[in-house]
Amino acid sequence: MSSRKILITGGAGFIGAHAASRFLREGWQVGILDDFNDFYDPAIKEDNVAKLHGAAEIFRGDIRDTGVVKQAMNAGWDTVLHLAARAGVRPSIVDPGLYIETNVMGTFNVLEAARRAGVRRFLFASSSSVYGAEAQTPFRESAALVRTLSPYAATKIAGEQLCSSYAHLHGMRVVSLRFFTVYGPGQRTDLAIHKFTRALFEGLPIDQYGEGQTRRDYTYVDDIVQGVRAAADYEGPAYEVFNLGGSHTVSLSELIKKLEVATGREAIVRLCPEQPGDMPATWAEITKARELLGYAPDTTIDEGLAKFVHWYQTDRAV
Repeated sequence: MSSRKILITGGAGFIGAHAASRFLREGWQVGILDDFNDFYDPAIKEDNVAKLHGAAEIFRGDIRDTGVVKQAMNAGWDTVLHLAARAGVRPSIVDPGLYIETNVMGTFNVLEAARRAGVRRFLFASSSSVYGAEAQTPFRESAALVRTLSPYAATKIAGEQLCSSYAHLHGMRVVSLRFFTVYGPGQRTDLAIHKFTRALFEGLPIDQYGEGQTRRDYTYVDDIVQGVRAAADYEGPAYEVFNLGGSHTVSLSELIKKLEVATGREAIVRLCPEQPGDMPATWAEITKARELLGYAPDTTIDEGLAKFVHWYQTDRAV
C-alpha cells in the first residue's frame, strides 16, 4: 500500500470527489480542503464527502483565507491537487472580481502555503478555456494564449503562470492540467449535460444557445482522473502543461440528440441567443499526455452519457 499523502483543494466537488476516491483506493492518505459554498446545492458536496466514509481528513474553509489554507497545508502532504476555484464562464462575466479573488489570489495562497510547508509536487487544474478564440483546433499545449474570452479563462492563465513561477523559483514540481468539459456521475447541476437531462425527464424546454453548432470535447470524469493520477507520478521537467480531453468533439445539437437516446425522451428545444464568452469549439490534442503520462481516455460519449443517465436516475443526492 502507498504511504503517499495528497491534499485535494475543492475535493468535495465533482472532480475532486472522484479523484479522492481514486487515491484512497490506491492507499494514499487524502485530505480535502473545501468551503462547501452555495454555487450549487452544498448538500451535493456533503453527500460526496459522506460517500468517502470518513477515509479522508476534511478541512472546511475558503482558499482566500490564508489561515485556513496554512492549517490544512501543514499536515505533511507531499502532493497537492489544486481543484478549488470559482467555475464557469458566464458567472465570471457577471462577477469577475470574485473570480479574480478566488482563482488568482486563492491559487497564490495555496501555492505559497505549499511552498512553506515543503510540498514537492503540485497539480493545478486549468481549463480548455485558456485557448480562447485564436488557437487552431485541435488545441496543442504549445499554442500561444493571446485572446481569452472570459474572466474565468483569464484567471486560469494567471494560475498557470503562478505555477510556472513557483516551479522555477522554489524547486516545486508543478503540472498544469487543462481539463476539457468534464462530465459524468456527480456532475455539477449547472452544467449542460446535467441541466439537459433534468429537462428531458421533467418535460421542460432545453435552452439551446445559438444554432447548436458550438462543439465541445466532452471528457468522462474517470478518464480525467486517470490523467490526474498519472500526473502525480510525472518525473519530467519542473513545470509542464498537459491537455486532458477526449480528443473528439460533439456539437450542441448532436449532444441533445444523444441525450434523447440515452433518456428515451424527446427534447423540447428553445432557441436562445449566443452567449458572450462561449468558445465556438474545444478539441484536445492529447499526443503529449499519451506519450508522457500514459493518458488513455477510453469512454465514448455514448457510453459516458448512458452512465450519467443511470446515475441520475438511481444515485444522485439532489
